[in-house]
Amino acid sequence: MSESQPSPSLLTGLKRGLMHRCPNCGDGRLYMRYLKVDPECEACGHELGRYPADDGPAYFTILLVGHLLVAPLLFFPWIWEASPWLVAPLTLIPLAALTLLLLPRVKGGVIGALWAIKLRKAEDTPA
Repeated sequence: MSESQPSPSLLTGLKRGLMHRCPNCGDGRLYMRYLKVDPECEACGHELGRYPADDGPAYFTILLVGHLLVAPLLFFPWIWEASPWLVAPLTLIPLAALTLLLLPRVKGGVIGALWAIKLRKAEDTPA
């Protein structure tokens, strides 16, 4: 991106990432597989593999699921009164499914945010 172009919007990067699209063009796919980022956008050629998402998406996903679902769930009396053999599958299976559903979207959002603030891996930045 040249210096004369306007800075990319954080909202645009987040939106494109949440939709599993290249944050640069919005057309190419972000992932080759479930969480494996395409090294390069098939539509615009942008290097997608240079954004260091690392453990951030997992942390944010756990934060979302834990605070928005698990914590409020503990206020329902049936959680404490029912048999653990009933509570465990009724809570853990949907929570695991939700976590696996959210993780690629959150990772896409993190990559989109990194694209917007122009944060790349250390070896990609000029010295």
